[in-house]
Amino acid sequence: MIYPIYIYGSGVLRKECVEIDESYPELPKLIEDMFATMYATEGVGLAAPQIGKDIRLFVVDGTPFAEEDPTAVDFKKVFINPEIYEESDEEVLMSEGCLSVPGIHEDVYRPERIKINYLDENFVEHDEELTGWPARIVQHEYDHLDGFVFTDRLSAIRKTMLRNKLNAMAKGKFSCAYRTKQK
Repeated sequence: MIYPIYIYGSGVLRKECVEIDESYPELPKLIEDMFATMYATEGVGLAAPQIGKDIRLFVVDGTPFAEEDPTAVDFKKVFINPEIYEESDEEVLMSEGCLSVPGIHEDVYRPERIKINYLDENFVEHDEELTGWPARIVQHEYDHLDGFVFTDRLSAIRKTMLRNKLNAMAKGKFSCAYRTKQK
């Protein structure tokens, strides 16, 4: 099933998500559908709030960046109840976009390196250090679990410059090539 993507202004995108366990209903199917939705919308990551679910779950596939970043080779993963517990002081400026904020791309500073603890789709615990595109994608999706979108990380002047576009988007005035939902 391909889910509609919840768009900027939707309340679920501002919720702090709750942890889940192995008893979460139909979790394998949800994960499969999240990957299908991510690929159908040409994303490289998708967090549960973006499909209307306030749970600590996201999926990623950074392989489109493998040519420019070897750390992205085969970087296809499921993150359940993740916790970023360390970030480097060094930050990197890179352009980001978001399926929930269609048509807007902005340069965002994020830590160059992170350490994260999470459970995979089999509830096996992992502890990893990420850099490059994998670190960028994971931080972006992780923000969704805490009720943030990438535009929250912009400078005050950039936020001011985007205010009208974001307000229009929250009122349903935008276009994109995939199904969307607002609530």
